[in-house]
Amino acid sequence: GNHENISNRSFKNFKMAANLITGLSLIPKCRTFLQTKLSSFYLSASYSANKMDIASKLKELEVIPDVIKTAPSELLKVEYAGNNSVNLGNELTPTQVQDAPKVTWNADPKENYLLCMTDPDAPSRKEPTFREWHHWLMGNIKGGDLEGADFLSRYIGAGPPPDTGLHRYVFLLYKQPKFIVFDETRLLANSADGRANFSISKFAEKYGLGEPIAVNFFQAKYDDYVPILYKQLGA
Repeated sequence: GNHENISNRSFKNFKMAANLITGLSLIPKCRTFLQTKLSSFYLSASYSANKMDIASKLKELEVIPDVIKTAPSELLKVEYAGNNSVNLGNELTPTQVQDAPKVTWNADPKENYLLCMTDPDAPSRKEPTFREWHHWLMGNIKGGDLEGADFLSRYIGAGPPPDTGLHRYVFLLYKQPKFIVFDETRLLANSADGRANFSISKFAEKYGLGEPIAVNFFQAKYDDYVPILYKQLGA
């Protein structure tokens, strides 16, 4: 009987030791698992906070409802020369934005996209009789490759008239359902013709683009570059 007790005790001790070893070997795995879970939780938390920031800025500066109805969840990365980045309504100058920016997003290489830059405040935010005046429009952007896009309207920088205060310049990205043959007059950068009284929402509706998937915008008022731009446009 005594011999049996000793062997039982040994077996129990062995089991405890085995469980302890298994437990210890699992700890790094548990830690890794928890870290992964936590980091994805923090990422999604910051993503939704970012989404909330986007929506609140668009509403605060009335891009919603003046240009679009609902807030996209993604922020477009828009960078002008000289490290001048667009950031949800920050102020830049016409001088800083005279050349087309670099625009990037979380692009799917298989998808086609449409990108637009539009000003709802033409000639002024108080009296926007030319709303919207579009500055840039390109479709069939494969993945994120702007170079190979179908340029519907070439880039024209911000040219707010004197004494009209700040204008909002809104970048919007749409995911196309397919490659599209756009039935539009192609507009060059040496004329203002065909730019005014545009509506990106109506344009998106016409081609079945749905709601925009990404957005960003800046504000600008008149500076010394504007008369140079007007000359370029033949004004």
